[in-house]
Amino acid sequence: IGARHTRLSQIINAYAPTAHGGTVPMVFHQNSASAEGVALALGMTIDALDGHDGFNPAKGHIGCPVISGLLALALEHQHSTPVSGKDFLDALIVGYEVGARVAIVQHATVPDYHTSGSWGAVAVAAAGAYFLKLDETVTRHALGIAEYHGPRSQMMRCIDHPTMLKDGSGWGAMCGVSALHLAQAGFTGAPAVTVEQDRPDIWQDFGERWYLKEQYYKPYPVCRWAQAPIEAALSLKTTHAIDAKDISEIEIATFHESRRLATQCPETTEEAQYSTSFPTAIALKYGTISPDHLTGDALHDPEVLRLSASMTFVEDAYANSAFPLRRYAKVKLTMQSGEVHQSDWHEPKWDHTSPPTAKELYTKFKQLADPEIGEQHAHDLKMAIAAMDENPFSILADLLTQ
Repeated sequence: IGARHTRLSQIINAYAPTAHGGTVPMVFHQNSASAEGVALALGMTIDALDGHDGFNPAKGHIGCPVISGLLALALEHQHSTPVSGKDFLDALIVGYEVGARVAIVQHATVPDYHTSGSWGAVAVAAAGAYFLKLDETVTRHALGIAEYHGPRSQMMRCIDHPTMLKDGSGWGAMCGVSALHLAQAGFTGAPAVTVEQDRPDIWQDFGERWYLKEQYYKPYPVCRWAQAPIEAALSLKTTHAIDAKDISEIEIATFHESRRLATQCPETTEEAQYSTSFPTAIALKYGTISPDHLTGDALHDPEVLRLSASMTFVEDAYANSAFPLRRYAKVKLTMQSGEVHQSDWHEPKWDHTSPPTAKELYTKFKQLADPEIGEQHAHDLKMAIAAMDENPFSILADLLTQ
């Protein structure tokens, strides 16, 4: 909802009904498209704000492709087959559990770091196969098609050159939905290597260890790798009542991937989100980071740009050794007076080991949703989601497609 007015979302929501025409209603958009088009547009829109949940071992986001693909399938079938909210939630759990394990396996078998869309395509196919009650043979082929055609896109390329390509989740969601439709039509593609290779260490606890409960949430709509420096900087700002204009120099010690978010003077929303220095500068000036800080005239805020340009980075061996399961950073501020403030090691907020409260999550939801769709519509959405296990999916669908 919060990403609807980004340039990325506007482009993809205009493209999807033209290139992927169909009768499935698009989410929070007046047009319709095929299920593939709906999944593509929704996945890219979620990525456009970069405020979603994530999974540390995957270095990515399961929910973005899985929810996008599964919503598209549920909207496609809601009139032809009765769809219950519980069926949708059960399939969503399957998507998270398969997605977590496939991501871990894939990262162990490739030399470079691939986007969430690559393994997310397989997760969408798994969730969709469960939701559509496909038999074992068709399911195997759907997983294999999704894995083979999933966007094996290199994430660090988009880190070094931030663009609207982002984390590949929209393309992965589209691929997963396409794989299901192809497999149902008789197209073959089995096996999916990441699923069927002999890895009992990954799969033997399926249904016992729930990776769905090990996801983090983002308090700010920027790359997770930038959020440990943000928390370290905010701790100093709060403890010492620091005014941003009094800061002369900033030094950040952190892990390699966070240092690679190197855009200090962003020209686009994507460059601002894939930066460590710019969001940290925003936090030091405003005490928080909202979507409005990452677009339009806010990209040219002279005080934020001064602070961003004043940052230097130190790649730290301790922080590197902890990544990706832990993301550490510490910050040193040198004041105009010469006084120096040094933080301890900090991690991002809202990891699964220290999760947000229900109230904190709802506050985040309201801050993003209320200005876009109104307080009543947002409240109705919350109530529909809370009661999904008891109601038909159509109640949520109506609210998503008004």
